[in-house]
This record gives sequence, structure tokens and C-alpha cells, in this order.
Amino acid sequence: MSRDTFSYDPQDAGDVRGSSARRPTCQHRPGPSDTQDRRNPAPEDPGRDDSTGAREQHSSRDERSDSPRAYYIRDRTYLLRDSELHSLTEIGKFRVIAVSDLAKYAYDGNRARMERDIRALARQSLVRDSTLEISQKKTLRVVTLTKAGHRVLKNTNQVPDDQPIYHGLVKPSEVKHDADLYRLYQKEVARIERGGGRPVRVLLDYELKRNLNHDLALLGPEKDDLDRKGEVAEKHGLQLVDGKIPVPDLRVEYETPELELRHVDLELATRDYRPRAMAAKAAAGFSMYARSEDASRLRRVLDEREITAGILNL
Repeated sequence: MSRDTFSYDPQDAGDVRGSSARRPTCQHRPGPSDTQDRRNPAPEDPGRDDSTGAREQHSSRDERSDSPRAYYIRDRTYLLRDSELHSLTEIGKFRVIAVSDLAKYAYDGNRARMERDIRALARQSLVRDSTLEISQKKTLRVVTLTKAGHRVLKNTNQVPDDQPIYHGLVKPSEVKHDADLYRLYQKEVARIERGGGRPVRVLLDYELKRNLNHDLALLGPEKDDLDRKGEVAEKHGLQLVDGKIPVPDLRVEYETPELELRHVDLELATRDYRPRAMAAKAAAGFSMYARSEDASRLRRVLDEREITAGILNL
């Protein structure tokens, strides 16, 4: 049974092919105002510097060139811009993303363009745009893929075969934590790129746990043998800590400047973490992040327990 309680599935997936969408064109005839503008160009706005104007012109050119293309899946046609496909990819990799973070990182802060794309994707039943209550007085607007969005993303070959993608919400009660993982990823990728690296794949704890539990089950009667358990942990790039295998919230695989494939395991700690759990995550070698309102408290816990680990601000 699907864990997606929100998605809408209009049809089964089929063969996909892309073609440029045809758009009506019209010829523009210069009017009096055009002639006047050419003869007497308007003075530049002294409040706008050249770099700001150049950025806005570049953004406008990008939007004009990003025209929709038609993708056919059996009897259904989807009209998608490159920026919309990029959003589908980002949402699919992380399952759920806060709209504010999607605008900041996927659209370089262009909120209007992001809103246009989300409306277009929602009209085609490819994403679900939801506002959820995360506390008594706070709500969070997030986007997730529908089943149809998942199929379109798979059939348009936007992601490598080994990159998992997801649709729908699994635990709405944890939506704030899960949505923050996209911002956590962006923080870590910025650090990787500053060192000359390049991110190649992201794995959520869902995938890591699934693969780990599969191999642990294969141990059969030896599942409690610590040596065998440690071998399974090592196979998945994890560590055995006090007889258990801690799993991070997020793993980022990346390529170094020397073309070596490495990974970093990330954990988003919250004020609800118990000291023992914090110690296990630190001993497993995870890079620990926390929201600014939680970070100082968690650092005190680490100091009091003499746990050697740092907490980075999300």
C-alpha cells in the first residue's frame, strides 16, 4: 500500500517524448511611444546600480528562454519548463520542501517565478501545495510530489537511476524536521563546493534504513552477532555503536577534486534529543546541525556530557 495519502494519480506512465510547445506569435509595430523612447532614452534611475540592472536583465532573459516543452505519457500531455522540471527533481529527492526554501535555493530568491511554476505544476496534478499546522500558532507551507509527479520525473529521465525519489508525506507530524533537511543539504553542499567538490547523490534515512535492514535480515540467526553486525554496518558506510547502528537523517555523496567518491552523514538535532542519543550520533561520526533556537542548549548538553562533537547552525 502506498504511504502517500495526499497524491492524485491520473493515469499510468507510458513512453515519454519531448517537443517544443508551439506558442502563437504576433508582430509588434512600433507606436509613438516606441519612437519617442528611441530618440530620447529615459534617464537611468540613480537608485539602481549597474550590477542590479544586469542581474534583473539576465533573470528576464532566462525566463523568456525557458519556454514550456510538451511531454507525452500515454494519453496525457504535460507542458513543463526547465525550471519546473528542476523543482520536481528537488522536491522528489527530499520528499518535502518548505516553499520559502525552494524559492531561496532553487530560484535564487525569485519568489514570483517560483510561485508561477508551483501553480503550473499543481494545475497538472504533479505537486501538492499544502499548508500544515506545525504548532498551535504556526503553520508551514510545503510542497510534495504526487504519484503523477513521481512518474513524470522518472519517465523524463531527470534523475540518475540510483537516485531515489519520493512522493507524498509519511509523517505529517514530522514535516518541519523533514522539510528542514533541504536547507541542511544546501548548507553542506556549499561547504563541499568551497573545497572543490561536487555533490552527486543524496540519500534520506528512509533509503539508508531500508538497505541496512535488508542486509541485517539476511544474517538470520547471526543477526545479534556483533562481529557480523559490524560487517553490515561497514558495508553501508556506518558504524556500530554500543551494539546498534545509528542512521543519519541525510547522506550526501560527493566527488572530490581528485575524482574520489566520498560521503558525509548529516544529522539535524532538536531540543528533544536525549543526551544518550546525541552521544551515539556523535560517536557514529555524523556532522551535527541544529536550528539556531536549539543549538545553544544542545551545545551545553554536549559539554556537560564531555562529548566531543560540534553543533553547526542550520
